[in-house]
Amino acid sequence: WQTISGEHGLDGTGLYTGTSDLQLERMNVYFNEASNNKYVPRAVLVDLEPGTMDAVRAGPFGQLFRPD
Repeated sequence: WQTISGEHGLDGTGLYTGTSDLQLERMNVYFNEASNNKYVPRAVLVDLEPGTMDAVRAGPFGQLFRPD
């Protein structure tokens, strides 16, 4: 997600920091706009084991995902 976020001009919290209209036009390929110009991934496939979820949330892009 770090690479995909960077390609679309998003920081680790899902806020758009890019400068390209093309990035915004194609944002909905991987992301949905949640609120306050924050984008969240449309789908995340991850092991539901608590340790795995904790590791994802603790990583540099942990704030990118919805808590549910």
